[in-house]
Amino acid sequence: MNNVDIRLLKEIADLEGTPKGAYNIRKNGQLDSRKTTANIDIVTKEDKPGIDIHIKPGTKHQSVHIPVLLTETGLDDLVYNDFFIGPDCDVVIVAGCGIHNEGSETSKHDGVHTFYVGENSKVHYVEKHYGEGEGTGERIMNPQTIVYLEKGASIQLDTTQLRGVDSTRRYTKVVVKEDAEGFINEKLLTHGKQKAESEMDVILAGPNAKGRVVSRSVAQDESQQIFYPRMIGDAAGFGHVQCDSILMGNSKIQSIPAITANHPDAQLIHEAAIGRIAGDQILKLMTLGLTEEEAEEEILRGFLG
Repeated sequence: MNNVDIRLLKEIADLEGTPKGAYNIRKNGQLDSRKTTANIDIVTKEDKPGIDIHIKPGTKHQSVHIPVLLTETGLDDLVYNDFFIGPDCDVVIVAGCGIHNEGSETSKHDGVHTFYVGENSKVHYVEKHYGEGEGTGERIMNPQTIVYLEKGASIQLDTTQLRGVDSTRRYTKVVVKEDAEGFINEKLLTHGKQKAESEMDVILAGPNAKGRVVSRSVAQDESQQIFYPRMIGDAAGFGHVQCDSILMGNSKIQSIPAITANHPDAQLIHEAAIGRIAGDQILKLMTLGLTEEEAEEEILRGFLG
């Protein structure tokens, strides 16, 4: 790996060297390297680009990394990754895509990830998107994440995009069965003339299903964002949608949460807030010796966690 690869892996997967445990690194549309373990098997699909990840029942405290790197301008990369997670597991899955574009052509990555999570299993999924490069070509990412949770299963989806992506269209769907729980934690920052669209469907499909969406975003300069988080109660469960956004410069944000109760015992809540950074917050930090710019950065860092 060269210095660009190393930097991208650090940004999207917090890696400094070869991952521990199972991993699959995809670079410029091809397999770069792979390692399987006794409990986690990774197999190349035969009918379309992508991989199948099989995690054996009872696998605990193990991880799998599947980052994607694009370092050639003009690439249009599409990948389908399916995760088959047996019952009674507790695993961490780290994905993400980094694009380094030094040319004049668009570099694009579309990833479709589908999770089948077995009974009483627990999954923590981390996905980071990052773009860089001095070229004039755009950096585009369009991820889709589909999750099916069996009885008593849970998943936490931590999705982050903070810099360098010119355009993104995200779609997330989580189907939550009996006693299962789905949590989407989204963080997004756009700047310049970037555009971002995020669409979500959380379906409470079984008794005592729980769903939660927390979306925090910052739009700077002339960037535009639009959010469509939807919570659908088809059974007696609890769902909560919270969207908080900060406007800066001449940016625009639309947040359109929706809750639909198709069962009399579905309890659904949505909250949405959009606004600028409060002036008293900036003044307070400036009294501690920070410049106005430093104060804004500190507030944004805390807001996006």
